[in-house]
Amino acid sequence: MLRNIAIIAHVDHGKTTLIDSMMKQSGVFRENENISERLMDSGDLEKERGITILAKPTSVNWKGIKINIIDTPGHSDFGGEVERVLNMADGVILLVDAAEGPMPQTKFVLGKALSQNLSPVVILNKADRTDSRCEEVINEVFDLFIDLGASEKQLEFPILYSSGKEGWSIKSLKEKKNNLEPLFNTIIEYFNPPRVEPEKPFAMLATLISSDFYLGRCLVGKIAQGKVRVNQIVKTLNLKGETIERGRLTKLFIYQGINKLAVEMANAGDIICIAGLSKTSVTDTICDDLLDVPLQATAIDPPTMAVSITVNNSPFAGLSGSQVTSTKIRERLLIEANSNVAITFNENENKDSFEIGGRGELQLGILLETMRREGFELSVSSPRILMKKDNDGKILEPIEEVVVDLDDIYSSTIIDSINRRKGALLEMKTTGKGKTRLIFSVPSRGLIGYHGQFLTETRGTGVINRTFKFFDIYKGYIEDRRNGVLVSTEQGNAVAFALFNLQERGKLFINPQDKVYEGMIVGEHSRKNDLEVNPLKGKKLTNIRASGTDEAVKLIPSTKMSLERMMSYVKSDELLEVTPNSLRLRKKELRTAFRKRKPSS
Repeated sequence: MLRNIAIIAHVDHGKTTLIDSMMKQSGVFRENENISERLMDSGDLEKERGITILAKPTSVNWKGIKINIIDTPGHSDFGGEVERVLNMADGVILLVDAAEGPMPQTKFVLGKALSQNLSPVVILNKADRTDSRCEEVINEVFDLFIDLGASEKQLEFPILYSSGKEGWSIKSLKEKKNNLEPLFNTIIEYFNPPRVEPEKPFAMLATLISSDFYLGRCLVGKIAQGKVRVNQIVKTLNLKGETIERGRLTKLFIYQGINKLAVEMANAGDIICIAGLSKTSVTDTICDDLLDVPLQATAIDPPTMAVSITVNNSPFAGLSGSQVTSTKIRERLLIEANSNVAITFNENENKDSFEIGGRGELQLGILLETMRREGFELSVSSPRILMKKDNDGKILEPIEEVVVDLDDIYSSTIIDSINRRKGALLEMKTTGKGKTRLIFSVPSRGLIGYHGQFLTETRGTGVINRTFKFFDIYKGYIEDRRNGVLVSTEQGNAVAFALFNLQERGKLFINPQDKVYEGMIVGEHSRKNDLEVNPLKGKKLTNIRASGTDEAVKLIPSTKMSLERMMSYVKSDELLEVTPNSLRLRKKELRTAFRKRKPSS
């Protein structure tokens, strides 16, 4: 007996934490085993940022029935992962925060699940929160289902209340809170076993891809029909039905808890991991040699943003990285594009400049952060929004739905700042306790670099969420960064005395003894124009004493920005320098004299 389910939700609504509790209570671990939190978030970046980036399967057993569970990302930038893995599920558990209610990504992932005719179970998680509003949230969930065109059968979804952290679920708020048994029973009773055709020749859709040091390329998917054995000869078909490769399956794994278990055979409905194919990628069909028609893959929403990537050519190039050539960069980006259908790859004729398209700054930033940890050095351009044209030749741009939760006192400020970015207010409602929810329709262009401004304007208390909606007519000019930058004219180590004097000119991005070079951006100017500065200029000395007063140098702490924030900060004539040890902002043209000759592009 088998059940294949996916857990979908908005970011931070508790998917991974709930799966942790399900594994603990189903006997995956020994009673005396030391277990860390957020087991499914195994990557370093996932642990550091507290978010799920890559979808991952696991399994538990309950009363003799195996339940394959797919943990999915909650952030909209990684929606491509969610779209793919739903192919492996026969039903979904929709997790909704009992206080926040449905959020933008909730709408996105639920829409994808309903369009694939998947049956849902709704769980109001974090029902133990003091600010939970279960009845209101249930009504909001029903409204969301109706708005998305759910069928009558899909509208008859079971409702559970739970706390993933505390490890309990109940069908009624009046019930005793003991364990997750009501959830397990609901999964078994409500979801049907996989709809498969075991008598037909073997076929599965490659849904996820990973790399193993010993096994090479590993492909994950659900067997749609037939059975497969180790050493079986198979072929791969692309979406057009063309044969990509033929090969022998060297290894076959199923998922048991958080581990992969090597087996000799797997049957229809099983979620498996295979090795032995070197050219197969996601959306390809792996099948018996007798088949010529590929399995249907889910259409993926297009990327909305792109950055250009070139080799690092700064004066400090090659000092900390091991992967510094355009050939190495190209190979790595091609691997990423082949394994992630939400990423697009283009290159110029010389193959020394590459354009990577994605869903947003976070997705592109995660890729760049991963590459820098692998030893790459890169130069990254400012993000460019990917436009398209309609049949009449009119330019269309991506529009996003933006949901903002904030204190009432900041509402007017945020409405004004988003209006300046060509956003339109769609809905405004008070959620109680001094909080307001604003829903906007905003061009993706207007949101580049806005997150930092938003946090400043809400004093760090606001929450902003966004998701792609559609393409619409180009909204016109949007003002970018208002302030100019402070640009170094010298190369060397920054001096505290020089930085002390530069504080009056704007915000600094560097500290004393930081290495700088000509053309490097060391701060933000308080005015609109760029300003050439010398961060190496020390106090003048005579044979007798220092000229000027001997006041103590007191520096304001420098402004620190994340990789995503820095990427969105740069203008068209600037670059982000990414190395394993440092992130730097710089001008494309480093030489001061040459920049003055040519106008900014």
